[in-house]
Parts: sequence; structure tokens; C-alpha cells
Amino acid sequence: MPPAPAPAGSTAAPAAILTAPGRIELVRLQHDAPGPDEVRVRIEGCGVCASNLTPWAGPDWMRFPTEPGALGHEAWGVVDAVGAQVRDLAPGDRVATLFQRSYAAFDTGPASQVIRLPDSLAGQPFPGEPLGCAMNIFRRAGIEAGQSVAIIGIGFLGAILTRLASQAGARVLAISRRPTSLDMARRMGAAEIIPMDDHWAIIEQVKALTGGAFCDRVIEAVGQQWPLDLAAELTRVRGRLVIAGYHQDGPRQVNMQLWNWRGLDVVNAHERDPAEYMRGMREAVEAVASGRLDPSPLYTHRFPLSALDAALDATRDRPDGFMKALVVP
Repeated sequence: MPPAPAPAGSTAAPAAILTAPGRIELVRLQHDAPGPDEVRVRIEGCGVCASNLTPWAGPDWMRFPTEPGALGHEAWGVVDAVGAQVRDLAPGDRVATLFQRSYAAFDTGPASQVIRLPDSLAGQPFPGEPLGCAMNIFRRAGIEAGQSVAIIGIGFLGAILTRLASQAGARVLAISRRPTSLDMARRMGAAEIIPMDDHWAIIEQVKALTGGAFCDRVIEAVGQQWPLDLAAELTRVRGRLVIAGYHQDGPRQVNMQLWNWRGLDVVNAHERDPAEYMRGMREAVEAVASGRLDPSPLYTHRFPLSALDAALDATRDRPDGFMKALVVP
């Protein structure tokens, strides 16, 4: 159940509601005490996910208005209250969450979907869900030293995967549309950067760079038809094609003749099991806390909660230099 509207004179906190395609409204809500196994978190910030863009556009299946805070699922903050049966968390703990209504000042959810952040990350943004998603995709890609790895689409996810793959000793070929994205890929360790412009020219360039063999691993991180087609073309015989892009705008066609001929392993690297999400988030905490991964250059745009509409528009339009938008209450 969403939080109830605040009675007159009570202390209330803001939450965003999508009222129509491309429109938000802030409401003020009274947040009840958490249930026995729940935790209430005062949100410090929430990342904006590209998966929000289809609901933001208002497809036929979308229903407005949304629940308060809905669509926000990349939050971090400070525990404000815990349920009677929660033993491992306490008020004041700084955490990342997997909650689903975090475009708000507070969100409440199961304690099992909360990860404590170490003191070494104090003051740093930590959108745990997308960082954990990157760790899960990297694990399922099975990247090893000496492999050639093409990453198609260098946004937030593609940039992190570039760093992880290069650190693993792979030779990363980063393919993306925007020059600023290619610059970021180079900073993240890409050995080669390739503008995503001409389909056949890209294939020929990758073929030349790999001695005609193409890539051991190809990660498609865009979520559109053309990058998916390109990804298969760049994967070597018995290579692995990893689908990391979020395909949400309708069915896809694939070149099954090519997939069959090359004997490709195809991995849909999206997780839906909360336990697997949490596993990835724990790995992300360790990677960032140890210094193995520094995502801070990727947090390029910040907006107050009252400007969530502008944050969503920026995520859709990707202005120059854009990588990731964060929203703060």
C-alpha cells in the first residue's frame, strides 16, 4: 500500500507522482512505521534508470497517476526506522536499497533488500541497483584475460563494464554513438574506440582488429534492434553474445541463421531474482570501497526531486557529456 496522504497539521515529506505522459507532481505524505520485517529509509538520492523512459512516454498500457515515488529503484540513504523483527540494521545506518518507490524523501521495504554501506563510502552517491546490475552482467559474461570484448553502447552500464573487463585483462573494443561516450570509454580502459555510425564499416573494423576472428565476448548495452544485430555480427564462432540492453519497445527479430552458423552462446544478463540483485549490489559495494571501481565520473547530472521531469528528459535526450542522472530530495 502507498503511504497515506498526510492529515492536516502532520509532518509530511515529498514524493513524486507521474500524473500523465511527461508530467510529474509532488505530493506530501505521512510515512507510517515499517512493518515487522521492514526498514524505512530517508532517501539521500536515487539514480534515474533508462527503464523509466517508456512509462514516462505514456504507452497504452501505462496507468496514471502512479503510486507516490513509483519507478524510483536506484536509491541510497540512511535508515530512519526498523521493524520489530529486524536485527541487522539500525537507525543511522547508511544503506543502498532495492526498493521500488524511491522518487521520494522516504521509502519503506523489506530488510532483505537493504545493504549497509561502509564508512569509507560516507558522502558518496551509491545507486546500488545499477551498480549491482553491472556486476551481475560482468559475472555472467564470463570475461577472462586475453579475450577480445566488444561493448556496444557506452552509457553508465557500458562504461562500468568497460572498466571491469579491462581490469580483468581483456582487450575492450568500445562502440558508441557519442564522442563523449567514446572519450569516457577510453578513460575506463578501452583499448579501441569505434564510432557507432556505419554498420558494415564497424564490422570490417572489428574484423581487422581481431585478425578476422571477431570477439570472444560481445555485450549489447543499448536495448535497440540495430545494436542487437551488430552484436551478433561481431561475435566469433562459439563466442558469447551478452544482452545487457533493456529491450522494452516491442519484439525483436534476430538473424538465427548467423546465430546457428556461429554456434553462439546467447546470455540474457538481466536478473529478476531479488537475491541475485542483492548479490550484485554486495559485489559492487566491495568493488567501490576497495577502489577497484570508481563510478563517480559517471554521475554527470544532478537534479532536485522537484525537477524529476528534467532528469527524465535528460536521460532520454542525453545532452553532451551525459552519463547518469541522480535525483536528490
